[in-house]
Amino acid sequence: MLPATQEEIDQVTSYFEEQAPDLKVEFIQKVYTENILGHSHDVWDIHTDEDRWWVITNPSNLYSQEQFPNMDLAVTFHVGLCLRIPRSEKQKLSELPIEPFAQCYRYISEASDALSEAQEVLDYQSIGMRCREALLAFADAAQTVVPWASAGEKPTRADLRAWADHICSVTMAGESHKERRHLFKIQLESAWAFVNWLTHAKGSKWHDAEAAVSTTENAISLCTSSIIRYMRGVPETCPACGSHRLSPERGLRADLPDLEWERPTCDKCDWTGEPVPILNVPKPPERTDETPPAGECIIPTVPLRGLKKPPRDNQ
Repeated sequence: MLPATQEEIDQVTSYFEEQAPDLKVEFIQKVYTENILGHSHDVWDIHTDEDRWWVITNPSNLYSQEQFPNMDLAVTFHVGLCLRIPRSEKQKLSELPIEPFAQCYRYISEASDALSEAQEVLDYQSIGMRCREALLAFADAAQTVVPWASAGEKPTRADLRAWADHICSVTMAGESHKERRHLFKIQLESAWAFVNWLTHAKGSKWHDAEAAVSTTENAISLCTSSIIRYMRGVPETCPACGSHRLSPERGLRADLPDLEWERPTCDKCDWTGEPVPILNVPKPPERTDETPPAGECIIPTVPLRGLKKPPRDNQ
């Protein structure tokens, strides 16, 4: 059980009662919290007079523990749902919370999938190539939002070391970010050197391919989070009360209905920052060497279909 304020308990209880007016909350506790790409998701265990439910926040949704008896599965489903909701609203990948870095995460996903079937050196080299493409896609996207502004000649696309130094220097400027800047830069450079070695290595092993995927994913995830905060103008702490509990808030303006905006907000004192537009960023060219997966598709039936809903007065 995690500590929770009475205000948090009241908010979650109120949300649940709005969603399930026919159920009576008898017990509620916060049991888990996880930060994913800068978004904090709290998991609440709720006992009612009839059954038990999970409520997962940011944004809030509830899940029957009869269908999601495993909390990790509920969290995984919730995070996936958060990413897929924009698709149902016909938004573009560049408008997802990790825009415009969706392409590099796609390469990482491909490398991770290939790792589960890798057996030979050629497989490991192919994984190294996918990780290399992921890092280049990351640099491509970062160049768009953190353009080169130095007096010197602009580095080539493949000069990831130069871009890593530039990206980290701009997004984490100042003495207070010295250690973070060093860490993130070293992560990118080390991942780049290792995956380039793996792409051509003749004596690599499966563990080398696993290290390439993990190192690449970690480096990109850390730097993506830093760049997103820089793009959105998110302060280190709330300027009004000093709280670290900052969350993104999105919305539309009446005079610009086709443009979405985002601003940082404080969960503790309701401070709000200046909204910035969520601009579309061109994606890198699509890969042309992809082949459809072999075999038949498998559609899971439990618990991802026929989801249980709480009873409501109007049903």
